[in-house]
Amino acid sequence: MKNLILIVLLAFFGISTQAQDKKNKNLKYTTEVNGNCEQCKKRIEKAAFAVPGVKTATWDISSHQLNVILNEEKSSTQDLNKAIAKAGHDTKEVKATVADYDNLHSCCKYERQE
Repeated sequence: MKNLILIVLLAFFGISTQAQDKKNKNLKYTTEVNGNCEQCKKRIEKAAFAVPGVKTATWDISSHQLNVILNEEKSSTQDLNKAIAKAGHDTKEVKATVADYDNLHSCCKYERQE
């Protein structure tokens, strides 16, 4: 009887531990990214695709929404936000440095939120 209980407990803990480590291979993620024009769209999407695991990336000029499908086993949403910010564009989660923002073309300089 003790052996049976031990086996059941080990099986339960093994299954629960395995389920916690599983990451989403097709995470649908949306975030706001500041920008103004078609040139910004190309730069933002290029920065997104440079992140390992990004399968699709589409930024809408009018809504400023970036829609991404991301494999979380290869990178995280934080990695994505950092890459976008490095390209000079503020996201809702990560702000671009002043130096990265200043490197943008004059037509791409958006009004920054403090």
